Amino acid sequence: MSYNQKNNIVALTKPLLNKNLIFVLFFTIFNFCNWFTSTSSAQLSFATYSNEFLKIGVGAHALGMSNAVVASTSDVNSAYWNPAGLAQLKSNLEASFMHSEYFGGITKYDFGAIASRIDSNSVFAFSLIRLGVDNIPNTTMLIDPSGNINYDNITQFSIADYAFMFSYARNTKIPGLRIGANVKIVRRLIGDFGGAWGFGFDAAAQYDYKSWNFGAVLRDATTTFNAWSYNLPATMIATFQQTGNVLPSNSYEVTLPSLLFGASRSFKINKNLNVRAEVDAMTTFDGERNSLLSSQGFNIDPCIGLEFGYKNLLFFRMGAGNYQRLADINGTKYATVEPSIGVGIHYRTITLDYALANMGDQSSVLYSNVFSLKLAFVKHPHLTIPN
Repeated sequence: MSYNQKNNIVALTKPLLNKNLIFVLFFTIFNFCNWFTSTSSAQLSFATYSNEFLKIGVGAHALGMSNAVVASTSDVNSAYWNPAGLAQLKSNLEASFMHSEYFGGITKYDFGAIASRIDSNSVFAFSLIRLGVDNIPNTTMLIDPSGNINYDNITQFSIADYAFMFSYARNTKIPGLRIGANVKIVRRLIGDFGGAWGFGFDAAAQYDYKSWNFGAVLRDATTTFNAWSYNLPATMIATFQQTGNVLPSNSYEVTLPSLLFGASRSFKINKNLNVRAEVDAMTTFDGERNSLLSSQGFNIDPCIGLEFGYKNLLFFRMGAGNYQRLADINGTKYATVEPSIGVGIHYRTITLDYALANMGDQSSVLYSNVFSLKLAFVKHPHLTIPN
């Protein structure tokens, strides 16, 4: 075989290898999760629902599409949805803020993130999430040791969950392939009575092929470990014992990996109107859940989203997710789905998004009004950023 013939074979097979590499990566991650669940669950006790506040979602853009953005996310909010998407940042610096309330306004949910380019191929981001209920009355000391009611003994405390995420993304040498990762520090507080520290790691990738985008995130890739400790005053311990309450003890909980993957495609209707459609799925391996496809080994919860963009100025979004199979009091089974809608306005360096989305299944107010703001700072004239 001549030298030119060898070069021709390499030139023909290289694109095929590049396209197949991302699918091999996703398949390997999927099989790792199945193997980890089957071999480890017999030795440790895992929590089926752990650190659930990290799965609510951030940004009215994504919430308006029922969270179907894993493959297409490309801004500062990618730090949450798919850190590999940070590599597509179009500015030197971006910041995002969101505030929402649910359960009738009792619970406050806040998110803030900032992303900065290191160079033309890599990006670093920091994010903060807080979910909390504040001003909870502490009535454990309402009755003093003499049996008298003393309202001055009522104090207030907060229950809050915090997550600090450090993200990194980079374009690889394979055209269209981006990789990213999150390091998560979790802090959970129950007033001054107890709390937990946790640590986790996410791995992510995105791949573009023509008008298609593919994405995957392995959350809690090495499991996320939360260590709980409690510091109850002696008077509270006595109260708990007298009233038959269970005293909490120091413990730990482990969150198993979950896999998010999706595919997205964009369509150009005319020079002013673009449409993007995406289908995502979350696969969990922590025991049977009430999802559309469920088993003891794994569960799959799909979601779908659509976005219509006009001149990159106005956006309309809709989506559907959280498909569930339920049963009424008579045992009759039925299926439910939660739709969402949203709009967005982008002007120069400012983007304002709104979504009407479900933020808590048990809330008396089923749907929440969510607003988020994104600020982009103009890129440096000498910095070359991939399109």
